Amino acid sequence: MGEVLAGLAIFACLAGASLVSLMVHERFPAHHLGDDTSAVVRLAANLFVVMSSLVLGLMINSAKNTFESINGNVHSFATDLILLDRTLRHYGPEADSARQSLTAYLQRVVDTSTADSDTTVVPNRLSELLLNQVGDILAALSPTGAKQTAAQQAATQQLQKVIEQRWILAEQSEGAIPAPLIALLVAWLTLIFASFGFRAPRNGTIVFTCLISGALVTAAIYLIIDMNSPFSGPIQVSPAPLQRALAELTQ
Repeated sequence: MGEVLAGLAIFACLAGASLVSLMVHERFPAHHLGDDTSAVVRLAANLFVVMSSLVLGLMINSAKNTFESINGNVHSFATDLILLDRTLRHYGPEADSARQSLTAYLQRVVDTSTADSDTTVVPNRLSELLLNQVGDILAALSPTGAKQTAAQQAATQQLQKVIEQRWILAEQSEGAIPAPLIALLVAWLTLIFASFGFRAPRNGTIVFTCLISGALVTAAIYLIIDMNSPFSGPIQVSPAPLQRALAELTQ
């Protein structure tokens, strides 16, 4: 919802700037509408065009890297959960209660991903308690041989890695593009769109062009913002790795 509201606000700024400029430029004094003034306005607009292009390129690259990094971490997280479950199975029936808690945790993660478009990155209390319960059960186990001792140590290390991955995903979920950078880009684009209406003829074609241009630029920025938040919006990290991990745990 936040991305949608941001997109609507950006469209209002861009389209509004061009339409307001189109409507009011005729009221300017004559010496403000000369060719020399128009030339300076075009030069200033070209400067902002270059700067906006550079910033857009940086934002696209940053959002892409963030999305790919989190997507890779989700795959690693799912793999670590499967390996932890395999180690607990290797320990023996004494670790079944730990496996049940781990399965319950992953089931909650998958259910939340499907229902709320929000995955394990949300550090809620119940999920944390389920993982802590796995650790408590592991610590309470009493190995009876070298095989179980090695399995207990391996499972403890794998659980720590799972917890670490979970918090890494939680920190990454906030995105990497700072809001002031987006606001600065929108300000530059608003000035560019305002220059479109300066000394332009007032007709339906110009109005339609301004609206379509504003909508397309807004859509591009919206997709960048959405990609920067991979757990919400139309572009999301797939929960398929976690679903496959749950299927493995419940076999």
